Amino acid sequence: MAVKVLVPTALQKFTNNQATLECSGTTIAELLDSLEKACPGIKSRLCDEAGEPRRFLNLYVNSEDIRFLDGTATPLKDGDEVSIVPAVAGG
Repeated sequence: MAVKVLVPTALQKFTNNQATLECSGTTIAELLDSLEKACPGIKSRLCDEAGEPRRFLNLYVNSEDIRFLDGTATPLKDGDEVSIVPAVAGG
């Protein structure tokens, strides 16, 4: 199963400067493990010690925030698009 992952510029140093990757997984948690295998070191930037996405990152499946779905248990299907979006703050 292929899932398209959109990687922000700040994390592209882990992906050989690729903005888009194809990974596999039936859930977000599995996808994160697949992403770590393909790009060692990236998961620690995305997840805390418990394996949950860090507070300053938003993950979207086909434009739906996983916080409003099933979190890391959100199911994925072939052709889905997962976006990694750093939170933006300012004032």
